[in-house]
Amino acid sequence: METGFMAGITTGFTTGFTTGISAKAEGTVQRLRDGMAGGVLSFPLTSFHGDGGLDLDSYRTYLTGQLAAGEDTIAPGAVFPACGTGEFFSLDEDEYREVVRATVEVAAGRLPVVAGIGYGWAQAHRFARIAEEAGADALLVLPHYLVAAPQDGLVEQLRHIAAGTSLPLIAYQRGQVTFTTEGLRRIAGIPTVVGLKDGHSDLDRLQRLTLAAPDGFLFFNGASTAEIQARAYATVGVPAYSSAVHAFAPEIANAFFKALHTDDHPTTTKLLRDFYVPLVDLRDRVPGYAVSLIKAAARLRNLPVGPVRAPLTDPDQTDLAALEGILATGLTLAGAS
Repeated sequence: METGFMAGITTGFTTGFTTGISAKAEGTVQRLRDGMAGGVLSFPLTSFHGDGGLDLDSYRTYLTGQLAAGEDTIAPGAVFPACGTGEFFSLDEDEYREVVRATVEVAAGRLPVVAGIGYGWAQAHRFARIAEEAGADALLVLPHYLVAAPQDGLVEQLRHIAAGTSLPLIAYQRGQVTFTTEGLRRIAGIPTVVGLKDGHSDLDRLQRLTLAAPDGFLFFNGASTAEIQARAYATVGVPAYSSAVHAFAPEIANAFFKALHTDDHPTTTKLLRDFYVPLVDLRDRVPGYAVSLIKAAARLRNLPVGPVRAPLTDPDQTDLAALEGILATGLTLAGAS
């Protein structure tokens, strides 16, 4: 039985709704459910050379460290390659294939691999086929490009994507994608749509969605720096979260996760006040820092990720100096170096 932080907060981890999908897909959903209860969700950066070309050797090296577990570290619950943090929007299909394939090879079946797909449903089909052929276990459907759409269109988009792949799908509401309770019921009725990542942080709406969903439908907090709102999300039944910080400092992400799940309020508060809030304040200064600042922090730790691709820009020297100080504080608080 769960105690402390997790007591009674089980909406995202219960079983029961995955009827009409294959045994393999149902097994993937259970692995995701278990992983979401036991660790943060990892969204790795994609490594590029200085000239912007894909650097697969460095990516494999970087990802091996990201997925490692040890005496004082928790392996992530799942890995999501080629998503927002991984600059999906800047990858061509061949690069995408190589990134997903490399992730599957490094993960080696230890945890689920959930690849990002997106754009309109026709292109999403192409990326879904590539991901499935590369060995991905499930897909995260990133918000579609540019246009706002009514609920009927959002539901049909997922129906079309689901028709083109046997892999389980997790919808992502962010930007121009927002589901109503009726829309949520409809997408949950698509057999292979198994969950929702939320990036809006509208807790009133999210509570309504969790109550409207079938038992066992997966929810997780996908805010840009999810730890800031992790306690609030948990109160509406969404304790699982993605961690951008895990992309450059698994030690800090793990320290926060452990403190949160053991009701260590002093440590949780100290990490939020002295590390996470300053990081978010710096992130909010420049558009695109939700990715490029994370990548800069990884480079400060000598992780082989390279630069971002345009239209993102790397931080200037003033912001890098501020980031270095924030990172040093976080590592000290986490007892790391």
